Amino acid sequence: MSESEVRPHAIEVEPGKTYWWCRCGRSQSQPFCDGSHKGTDITPMKYEATATRIIWFCGCKQTANAPFCDGTHKSL
Repeated sequence: MSESEVRPHAIEVEPGKTYWWCRCGRSQSQPFCDGSHKGTDITPMKYEATATRIIWFCGCKQTANAPFCDGTHKSL
């Protein structure tokens, strides 16, 4: 994977909105699910925003703190 494929994604989230973080890595709408996981046993992770703020969503899919970036991409 290239650095741009594993980098975290800074997204401004809005309270009351639900975001579906892609776990499979196949989505063309990273870091969010576009349904590309269908046919696998992988499902997206639901994130419900409680405030307007910037969230760093994991891009490498190796984080121990899903769906948030924990810096794991730096060691890949």
